[in-house]
Amino acid sequence: MSAENQNMACMQLQDEDNEVVVGNQLRRMWYSFCKRKVAVLGLVIVLIYIIVAIFAPLLAPYDPVKQDLANMLQTPGPKHLLGTDEMGRDILSRIIYGARISMKVGFYAVGVAFVIGIPLGIFAGYFGGKVDLLIMRAMDVLLAFPGILLSIVFVSVLGPNLDNAILSVGIYTVPNFARMARGETLALRNSEFIEAARAMGSGDIRIVFSHILINIVSPMIVMGTLSFGTAIITTSGMGFLGIGAQPPTPEWGAMLSSGRQYLLVAPHVTTYTGLAILFLVLGLNLLGDGLRDVLDPKMKD
Repeated sequence: MSAENQNMACMQLQDEDNEVVVGNQLRRMWYSFCKRKVAVLGLVIVLIYIIVAIFAPLLAPYDPVKQDLANMLQTPGPKHLLGTDEMGRDILSRIIYGARISMKVGFYAVGVAFVIGIPLGIFAGYFGGKVDLLIMRAMDVLLAFPGILLSIVFVSVLGPNLDNAILSVGIYTVPNFARMARGETLALRNSEFIEAARAMGSGDIRIVFSHILINIVSPMIVMGTLSFGTAIITTSGMGFLGIGAQPPTPEWGAMLSSGRQYLLVAPHVTTYTGLAILFLVLGLNLLGDGLRDVLDPKMKD
């Protein structure tokens, strides 16, 4: 066998060994996750919401924005399982479509924070010096304001609608990801495997994306899961204040706002919507805690 064929065979065996190791690690992580019943409960809750969001047109019994003033403020019954709101719209249908909007809010807001915050944090921690000083002082400025207040300012400038609310929530979430990414990068920057990569001729950009980024993914995933719920609550709060999603969009915060004046005569208008927010955020927090326990090597079973 020629030397070239031997090298190819060795590389193939190495790739197969790596696949086996990764597979074993994933199985161990899944087994460890399944042992945490509370975390599994959180996963089930989140999956239910995802399924409801995806199949909203099939699951919703009525058009979520169609008004029926003859049946306004109907209590729960066979025709309308969760009753109707002040415009006669089916609350169950609006909650189902609201799940789609809330999942969109979480994904896009956390996605903005991922795309902007993590690279900024890594570059600040890896290069240090003036780069670190400039980036982190900018993050400190954003952190100096309460998140909801900063979001209100952004939406006031850009205009009140759902897309601007999502963008504003993503922007105020950026500093949290940047600071965590910086801290993790500082812990890894002088590690032996980073020094070995430099000795083998790897450039800074390659080290950042091929070594550091891969090793900080786990805590970023955990933080993203927890920030998902925070983004939903914040956007719902903005919808409640009237600067997020605008009527008749079936967004949970806007639904709470429109139904608050009927709390005494028709409490179901806000009760079920509030419970929808509660259970989704609870499921995300339980899932995030479980992922933290599984992905953090310092946590022991």
